[in-house]
Amino acid sequence: MTDHFFYHPLVHLHYYRFGNGPKAMLCFHGYGMHGKQFNVLTEKFGDEYTFYGLDLFFHKQTKLTDPSVAQVKKGLAQADFCAVMNAFCKHESIDRFSIMSYSLGTHYAAVLAVQEAARIDHLFMLAPSFLKVFPPLRIMAKNLIANFVFRRLFLSRNGVKMMLGICKTLGVVDDKGHEILTSEMATMDLRFAFYANVTYLRFLEVERSDLVAALNANKVACYFIFGKRDKMYPSAIADQLVAQLHSVKKVTIDEDHDLVNKNLPEKIYELIYDN
Repeated sequence: MTDHFFYHPLVHLHYYRFGNGPKAMLCFHGYGMHGKQFNVLTEKFGDEYTFYGLDLFFHKQTKLTDPSVAQVKKGLAQADFCAVMNAFCKHESIDRFSIMSYSLGTHYAAVLAVQEAARIDHLFMLAPSFLKVFPPLRIMAKNLIANFVFRRLFLSRNGVKMMLGICKTLGVVDDKGHEILTSEMATMDLRFAFYANVTYLRFLEVERSDLVAALNANKVACYFIFGKRDKMYPSAIADQLVAQLHSVKKVTIDEDHDLVNKNLPEKIYELIYDN
């Protein structure tokens, strides 16, 4: 595994390259993780794919060129994100590619799939949170007053503790999700990253009809993977979308929300190669 930077006028994008296969796989990790997350796939697929594990916005070493609150509040347009990814692919001499995405990363993957489906071979969506955006987060991201309150609350340790407690009581997050989020907001930097992710990425919502049309027209092979014990993102949230796709497999495996683990490579292999 090697790590690299791609410098773009919008962002200094940090990424890892692992595997040495002839096919390209762009990897979009989950919240609070990093571009190394899918390294677990290297042993089984490293001769087939070269993986590009990107540190997503506000994660690890990826930094906006203008990291100010004012810039965060402007948000990231879908066209701007796709422009970054197209420039990145040109930089790495990538023509066609597949996408591996998990949880938060599926928001990025869905946007890229709508705009660049003609270049995509396989699209993997693990615990696809883009299919279930919690209403309170949408309001806090898009309403100016709510966003101001959100910023003041979440930059306070006690405010975060109170909000996560309310979310757990209301069933917005389960015990596992509450545990993960509590650890991921333990410091001021982590709390700002959460605020920034919700606010800056608020435009990364796709019209499902556009996604279906793009994937079907370009015959993209789609795979949706859910954890049986994941109460936040149950498999039923994909039923309507899956029913409209021409080339798709949906599976539920014996896991919770933490799907990217030692069991994943074999499941991916089964999905691709086993009938």
